[in-house]
Amino acid sequence: MENEYYGNMVTINDTTLRDGEQTAGVAFTADEKMHIAHALITAGVSELEIGIPVMGEAECEVINAIAEQETQAGLMVWGRMHEADLAAMARCKVDWVNLSIPVSDIQISNKLGKDRDWVLRTVRRFVAEAAELGFHVCVGGEDSSRADIDFVRRVAETAQDCGALRFRFADTLGVLDPFATYERIGLLKKTTDMQIEIHAHNDFGLATANSLAAVRAGATHVNTTVNGLGERAGNAPLEEVVMALRHMHEVETGVDMYFYHDLSRLVAQASGRGVAANKSIVGSAVFTHEAGIHVDGLLKNPHNYQPFDPAEIGMVHRMVLGKHSGTGAVIKTYADIGIALSMPDAQRILSRVREFACRTKHAPAQDDLRQIYFETAACSATHS
Repeated sequence: MENEYYGNMVTINDTTLRDGEQTAGVAFTADEKMHIAHALITAGVSELEIGIPVMGEAECEVINAIAEQETQAGLMVWGRMHEADLAAMARCKVDWVNLSIPVSDIQISNKLGKDRDWVLRTVRRFVAEAAELGFHVCVGGEDSSRADIDFVRRVAETAQDCGALRFRFADTLGVLDPFATYERIGLLKKTTDMQIEIHAHNDFGLATANSLAAVRAGATHVNTTVNGLGERAGNAPLEEVVMALRHMHEVETGVDMYFYHDLSRLVAQASGRGVAANKSIVGSAVFTHEAGIHVDGLLKNPHNYQPFDPAEIGMVHRMVLGKHSGTGAVIKTYADIGIALSMPDAQRILSRVREFACRTKHAPAQDDLRQIYFETAACSATHS
């Protein structure tokens, strides 16, 4: 829906297959990349950054195979403002190229051994050449967050003058907070009418918050990765950005989260990076409740302790028994496995459940619950 802060549209440009694969130790096979691309597009992600052509012929082949299979989404490839990178990009059947160049003085000087004028000349040359090849051009401002914002604005203006359609503001080291992000994207928005894409890293755990702040300041596109894969601490997780925009700001991205849990598992398996049980949105424990006050509230109305319906992402909430459970949860849990308890029964069983949880460090499974029930009943009969 339209929002006064966000304009008409927020587009997810997912970079799982590019920056996500740059996670140390992660390497997707061609089949895995194909399957992940298809799953992302099936879920409604409208743009994907799918690779780095200059890596070689094998990379280009996978990029073109995805492009032939997935024609309903905008596809982007990444490269530097180098002749070799642009030549490799020219062999790819994609709509968009992201031409990346450092914009912070520390990287311009220490990484490239160049100056600001060289950056502006390079932007003019390569944006024009890429546009002549028929690509939609996004200029990626590497290390934008540590750059002089006035120079970032000059780079964006130069890029637009030469035919670029989008500027990627990259918080390459994840050093911004939401307040600084909002301020800088707001200044950039006043400079250009190009699309603005936020590329946030999670080094301080703020990638999602910074992405939301950028959108509120006028960013039209957000880079994400499934499960937050990416360099070092990763990128803004797709699941967090989509759900936070939807439920906190009533902004839609076109992504259908119902099948997302399967997508998350697919990427976890392909990357060899498991999802923590308490990982927001997709963790196995996110909709699991033990504490008595929470379970009581859920039984009365799920909205008491659910920020959104887990069915929205193809999951369900569940209750487990443990040290912090109450008798209401005990009665409900046993009823679910076909055993009716009186209140005195529930109180006796609760004592044993708490002892079990402290001893084993996990919640009792159904077989454990039955064993506890029979032991409690036998003990009661002995003492009666």
